[in-house]
Amino acid sequence: MSEPVATVPAATTLMLRDTAHGLEVFMVVRHHQIDFASGALVFPGGKVDPGDSDVEEYCTGIQGSDAGAIAMMVGSIREAFEECGVLLARQKGSTDLISGSHLSALAHYRDKLHDGTITLKDFLEAEQLELACDSLQKFAHWVTPEMMPKRFDTMFYLAVAPQDHVAVHDGGESVDSVWIRPQAALDDAKLGRYTIIFPTRLNIELLAQSHTVQKAFEMAQNRPIVTVIPWTEKRQDGNYICIPEAAGYAVCEEKIPATPA
Repeated sequence: MSEPVATVPAATTLMLRDTAHGLEVFMVVRHHQIDFASGALVFPGGKVDPGDSDVEEYCTGIQGSDAGAIAMMVGSIREAFEECGVLLARQKGSTDLISGSHLSALAHYRDKLHDGTITLKDFLEAEQLELACDSLQKFAHWVTPEMMPKRFDTMFYLAVAPQDHVAVHDGGESVDSVWIRPQAALDDAKLGRYTIIFPTRLNIELLAQSHTVQKAFEMAQNRPIVTVIPWTEKRQDGNYICIPEAAGYAVCEEKIPATPA
């Protein structure tokens, strides 16, 4: 039996806001040519870049975190900026997140960061910015099953979307976007309006237990983060995908639909 493929560090952000109708989360529809979750409704995120490990001096709220954890947080913030145009950062020396007007002036950096025209470090230095890693709250940790040909080690974070930051998909990796209540996303998936993959669905179900941003953060702060590495089990009535019960999701096993002949 061959050894499992090595995992690639990745990070994703559940960008939240309160509305009159309850908690909403920002989600994007992946381009069909993307390697992972093509065509699916997902949270913004992606692989951690080498440059995400080179900006500790431009980060706040990283005390006590190791280099790997810092790179995950940085990757989460960078990906949110590249993919949906929200930047969790402060002007150096300020205690406030940058304003919407300031963000608009930085929008041209999104493509430059994505295509490598400029490094994250050079961007932060040029604009005298500090990444607000203290604005992130760990929510979940999932690792792709060992039998898969491409594997990701993904940390999920909660973040509050600044009120005057306009989230919008990038038109490249993501072809559509929506602010949506967690339960509405689940309902739309059942109706076939969206494709939602197993890890995303379970995390939406977990998020749906909270009706405000504050409640979501409180739940995440009081919930132990258990690393989830799904596995499959072959049983008499078919194959099942399973996760540890200790992870705290409502579902810890689910029958895999049979592939049509």
